Amino acid sequence: MLSRTADHLFWMARYIERAENTARMLDVNVQTALLPQDPENAEQGWRAMLSICELTEAFSERHTEVSAESVIDFMVKDPNNPSSIYCCLQGARENARAVRGALTTEVWETNNTTWLELKKVLSEGMVERDPSEFFEWVKFRSHLSRGVTIGTMLKDDAFRFIRLGTFLERADNTARLLDVKFHSMPFSPLANLNTADPHADYYHWAAILRSVSAFETYRKVYRDVITPDRVAELLILRDDMPRSLLASLNEVCSNLEMIRNDYSANTERRAGKLRAELLYSQIDDILQMGLHAYLTNFLERVNDLGNRISKDFLVPLEA
Repeated sequence: MLSRTADHLFWMARYIERAENTARMLDVNVQTALLPQDPENAEQGWRAMLSICELTEAFSERHTEVSAESVIDFMVKDPNNPSSIYCCLQGARENARAVRGALTTEVWETNNTTWLELKKVLSEGMVERDPSEFFEWVKFRSHLSRGVTIGTMLKDDAFRFIRLGTFLERADNTARLLDVKFHSMPFSPLANLNTADPHADYYHWAAILRSVSAFETYRKVYRDVITPDRVAELLILRDDMPRSLLASLNEVCSNLEMIRNDYSANTERRAGKLRAELLYSQIDDILQMGLHAYLTNFLERVNDLGNRISKDFLVPLEA
């Protein structure tokens, strides 16, 4: 496969997944902002999200005040923010258009329709009227795109580059989503819900789980009250949880193996090492070293993997 074609497919998938996960992160903050809390804590939640997404500086260039309205506008509609949902879905559509011949008609039409409908729902004011409804729409369109891809495309290299992009982006974004909640939070293996307001804290953790479609899964696996350490375990170390870090790395390693070339052995080794560390880790050890430090290191290594994949497969090699 031509590296240019692989590049378009890889980034089409990453942009779709990024749009979905941005919607998930925003929805967590919208839901938790509805809980009783002082304005300072509410603002800190939005600042933490910008920080985790590495967008604080870009946001400050366009907005003077951090508020729910300004952050949502920046993360959803701003055409000058490359990570906004608007830019992600536009990027996904443009990459799909560039390689229409490598996609089935259904995949192309799904992505094209998503872009056209996005402009419509934004012009109708869905974001201002009901942000959660808009975020559900974004998630649905991402699910539809992924399902059509799995259901209609030949399981060849084109399919594997799409899957590689999807799960590399998912690993990155699940780690960021977790870090939004745990960032700057004192934590220990014995963390529990014995807080001044355990009921409010319960709804915070429930919102995190619902944001990754894991609320029912948590109940099925643990059959007990929601606690921070178990939420972290579910979203990091459970390979049967579709959006966990380990499940994502399993898919990354599997697809790298399928598309390997003469240059990719070291990239496979690094991906396999990261997967093995997740596979054989225990949540108590991770929490003991500090979850924020662990997730920061994980994000750095995933970013390195993305750069190496680009070098090995996506960027034309110089003679």
